[in-house]
Formats: sequence, structure tokens, C-alpha cells
Amino acid sequence: MSKETLAPSKVTDRDPKGLKFMSVVSASYNKAGLSNEEAQRINDTPGLSGIISDFIDRNRRLNQFADEEISSSYTYPEGYEILPIEEQVAKLKELFPMLNGANLEIAKQPLPEGAEGWAAIPRWQRLGTTYNEAFENHVLPACQTNLKNFCNYLKGELSGKYLRQLPRSAEMFERAAAEQAGYDIIIIPIQFGLRHRGRSVRRARECFAANELGLGAFAVGCLALTHPKRFQRWEQLHADCGGDEYDWYAGGQWTYCPDFYFGAGGVKFHAYRIGYVSQRFGSASAFLGSAETLEA
Repeated sequence: MSKETLAPSKVTDRDPKGLKFMSVVSASYNKAGLSNEEAQRINDTPGLSGIISDFIDRNRRLNQFADEEISSSYTYPEGYEILPIEEQVAKLKELFPMLNGANLEIAKQPLPEGAEGWAAIPRWQRLGTTYNEAFENHVLPACQTNLKNFCNYLKGELSGKYLRQLPRSAEMFERAAAEQAGYDIIIIPIQFGLRHRGRSVRRARECFAANELGLGAFAVGCLALTHPKRFQRWEQLHADCGGDEYDWYAGGQWTYCPDFYFGAGGVKFHAYRIGYVSQRFGSASAFLGSAETLEA
């Protein structure tokens, strides 16, 4: 993973998407059939730049579920911070001895815009034959042993009929794994929910940057294991696992999302509707490449 890959993308009027925008402006201008006097009058009239800027601001992001977002001042618990990558990798190898390690050099690169730090997340394929098996048979038992008073409210309902990765998150994480081939633990930039606090899961997904992917239950569970201070009390920001979706009744209605939170004296794993809005929750996410890299 190169520095260029991780750099945030800034599209200009010389890039393909910028050229497309300029061609629309050009076509509209040519269609008007202006006389010299009319063209001069338009050029002399102030406000054109503001109109274009307002149009871009209103339309740069889909506005679906805009009412599912509220102001939030909840933050991470005192004492929590993203730990050095060496400590994270060592903890994962202690928990899951079958893992062979990670390319620690990755974490020496600059963080992309929006990321809080570098995280170590295993490839789920090294822990199970399916995503669900790796999570249910390895990550959750480790949570039961290592997290304070851990409770899994979805016990027995975590097969593929109930829980699955979003295709976009699965594909993007596999790209990261491919760039770090030969290593069982992937080093990737993440944020643990603060960026999307106060947003429903589906609103957060709408607000993801082009190079941003939601982290699922497997990844968030592993991060909770390497960062036990992340979930400490009810009065803190809890984490939605927006890279996964959950079907409460296993009937083909994927309208829920798993989450980790602290309540009733311990860490809990549960699921809420993707339209649920709370000041206390924010979707965890990771970052990979630039818009151009991902669209290539």
C-alpha cells in the first residue's frame, strides 16, 4: 500500500469527472446562443461563482435519510486511544496463535483524511471457513473471556441467514488484504465511530467517503479485543458495525445492523434497525485508497 494509494483524492477540472462537469456547463452555454452583448452582460453580472458553489455543496453528497442525523457530544471514554500497531498485532497473535503477523511498515505512512489511527485486523479467512464461523467461533468467545461482563444477545442467531457483510465492505477489505499478501493481519486506517456519531447506520453509509468502508462485527470485535478501554461505560460513544447487515427474523429483510456497546456493567453485542438514530452511537469505518484507485 503506497503513500499515493492512501492519499485523499481531490478531483479537479482536468480529471475525467471534472471534465464531465465542465462539458455540461459548456453545453448549456452553447445552447443559449448568446449575442456578444448578452455574453458580456452575463460576464459582468456578479454571483455566478456563488451559484455554482451552492450547487456543488447541495449535491456533492446524496441527501437520503438526512433526517436521521442529530447533534451529538458523546465521545470515547477516558483513557481510550488507538494503541501502537505493534501492541495490537502482539495481542491478536496471543488471542489467535494461528495468525502469522503483519507488515508493520504500513503504519509508518501518513494517515488518510478522516482516520484516527492505524489498526490491526485479521483476515477472517484465517479463523474460519466462513465470515460467520470466524466471528461466532473465534472472535465472540475471545470477547466472552477478555471483555468485561460480555454478553452476546444474538447467540445462536449469527449464521449466514442472520448476519452478512455488505458487498462493498467485503470487496474493499479484500483489496487491502491483496495489497498486503502473505500476512494474516491487515494494517488499515480506521476511525472508531466519532466521525459518524449521531447518524443512523444507513445515513452514515450515505456519508461515507469514496475510499471509506464500514467495519463489520468481525472487525469491530477484534478492535474491541485489542482496545479493551474502548467500551467502559454507558455515558460514552458506542459503535455501530455498519459494514455488516442483520436480518432479525432470517426472512430476507436486512434492516438491522450489529453493534457493540457498554451497558448494565458490561460490553454487549446486539443489533438495531439501520434507521435508528442515537446520540450515543456512531459507525466505525476504515479507509482504503483514493476514489480513482477504487474506480479503476
